Amino acid sequence: MKLWLSGIKQTLVSANWMNDNLDKQQQLMVITMEECAELQVACSKILRQGTKVTEEKLKELTEELGDVYCMIQLMHEHGFVESKDLNERVQVKKQKLEKWSDLVGR
Repeated sequence: MKLWLSGIKQTLVSANWMNDNLDKQQQLMVITMEECAELQVACSKILRQGTKVTEEKLKELTEELGDVYCMIQLMHEHGFVESKDLNERVQVKKQKLEKWSDLVGR
């Protein structure tokens, strides 16, 4: 493909490249990494706004959380993780948070 392609044409070229060159495991890993990065950006934008958080930024946060949640579900559907193991890990993390933050318990 020529480098001058832009916008949606470039997106389609990228999507086709991924489908043609990566297996499902690689696609899951790459897309999950990308979605996690987008969630980081959304969180950062909210923090930069200080105490006044706009509805637009909350909408973006919700979208990115949903995208990451979707990828977690796909990881489960493709057999990379079990619900039981994820739920156990949630409990481990909450125990750590009880010790190191005021988000849980207290």
